[in-house]
Amino acid sequence: MEQIWINQSDTKSNRNKTKKKGLLIPSQVLVLGFAVMILVGALLLTIPQATVDGKGLPLLDAIFTSTSSACVTGLVVVDTGTFFTIFGQVIILILIQMGGLGFMTFATLFAIILGRKISFKERLLLQEALNQVSLEGIVRLAKYIIQVALLIEGFGAIILTLRWQTELGWGRALYFGIFHSVSGFNNAGFDLFGNFNSLVGYQNDVITNMTMIVLIITGGFGFAVLSDLYVNKGRNLTLHTKVVLHISSLLIIIGAVVILILEFNNQATMGGLDPLSKLLTSLFQSVTPRTAGFNTIAISEMRDTTHLFLMLLMFIGASPGSTGGGIKTTTFVTIALYVKSTLKGNCQVTLQERSIPKDIIQKAITITFLSMLLIFIVTMFLTITEGSDFIGLLFETISAFGTVGLSLGVTPELSNIGRVAIICTMFCGRVGPLTLVFALSQKGNKGVKNIKYPEDRMIIG
Repeated sequence: MEQIWINQSDTKSNRNKTKKKGLLIPSQVLVLGFAVMILVGALLLTIPQATVDGKGLPLLDAIFTSTSSACVTGLVVVDTGTFFTIFGQVIILILIQMGGLGFMTFATLFAIILGRKISFKERLLLQEALNQVSLEGIVRLAKYIIQVALLIEGFGAIILTLRWQTELGWGRALYFGIFHSVSGFNNAGFDLFGNFNSLVGYQNDVITNMTMIVLIITGGFGFAVLSDLYVNKGRNLTLHTKVVLHISSLLIIIGAVVILILEFNNQATMGGLDPLSKLLTSLFQSVTPRTAGFNTIAISEMRDTTHLFLMLLMFIGASPGSTGGGIKTTTFVTIALYVKSTLKGNCQVTLQERSIPKDIIQKAITITFLSMLLIFIVTMFLTITEGSDFIGLLFETISAFGTVGLSLGVTPELSNIGRVAIICTMFCGRVGPLTLVFALSQKGNKGVKNIKYPEDRMIIG
């Protein structure tokens, strides 16, 4: 596969030329592409063949469901397993796959199949969509993403099919296996078991739980990490891969321990389970808030302390370039390291004898601040328009922003204006960080970057 060697100044120069010509820049194309995909999906869900009652889904609910699918969130206003026909469920499945891997990845795949050369602008779009710092090998990475996704989803589907065939029959088990494998790997959280129960019926099932855990974790690592692990066989890994693996493992372990302690004696959730089931349930519920959205116990019955802890896990989310959302694990680590260096009086932020560039720190702080601001504004808005309690609304908002899909039962009861607010939050959570990082990288191209003003001080704290 042809490789392109290009530095960041060349990339920015070409982006500036695009802006001067009045054409859409990559971030704008990505936002528009997601919007079009959501609109097409919503229109398909409104036709009579999509729903069991033969009436189709009302337009606003269709937009909500399509947005939740394309943004791999999992929040639903109707029950996926009982309300939709197979046609409607397949539409949702396609939206999940395209939304999780990125529509530009699929566009590249079709172009390759048709034998068409990938243009420079399309490579820029891929770079933006996959959150990469270089154009080198970007098309090869897109092909790798498709191959890895299908391979992992295929293995997951086979295991789930074999596990469920005794109770569902081979045909239904195969369909359920494919759907839940794709939903799990893409961290979508959609299920077909009905009555908004998610995987509660498989609470004690080790095979189902562990299969879904592996799918969720691998999908949340990011394809750059999976590629690095495959190419280097676990040796000489990049700093990014090491950080993702370490922080992900740490969050999963800490999350499982905290949830086990907080819910150990809660009779509405884990109190009546045997020790092994408690450990399995704690592990599953530690993994799934990292933007997957499945649950094996009633989330609404958890203690408020546990809800608060889950909000933190949902806010952090998965890793960059993955199928998950949130501010991302590396952003969280960068902020933590910055705070640590500030408390120690260090002038540099370092990790494993490497210095973190100032622009990376600035972007991490900006992403975190704007994400918190968005959550604050949407939650405050919902407290005005909705009748639910504050914890439920805050939980739902963070779940929407982090594209998680866990719910305290608020979503189906939202008013029309509340649903619009959550739709916007899901959309911002899926495409916002990418657009934000790109916008920040372009800000210095307007002739202001090289101007240095005199310093002055103000009192802080």
